[in-house]
Amino acid sequence: MIPVHRLTHPEQPIWINCDLIATIEATPDTVVSLTSAAKLLVIETPDEVVDLVCDWKARVLARALANPEESRLSLVPRAEEPHAGD
Repeated sequence: MIPVHRLTHPEQPIWINCDLIATIEATPDTVVSLTSAAKLLVIETPDEVVDLVCDWKARVLARALANPEESRLSLVPRAEEPHAGD
C-alpha cells in the first residue's frame, strides 16, 4: 500500500494498493485510475506516484530476500499433523 493525498484533502493520506493501479495521468492534475474503474485526483505528480510504487515493491523484495527461508515457507501450505492412532 502506498500513501497518496487527494486533491480535495491534502492533509489526510489515503493508502492505495499499488497493484490495483491501472493508469496514472497528468491532465494537468494527477489522475490515478484503479482497475475497479475508480479514479483519484492526487497532489503527487505521476513521477512521484511511480517512485512510491517502486519503493514499496523494493521494500517487499528486500524483506523477502533478507529472510528467504521464511518467505519460502509462508508460500507453502502446512502439512496437517498426523492424528493419534494413525
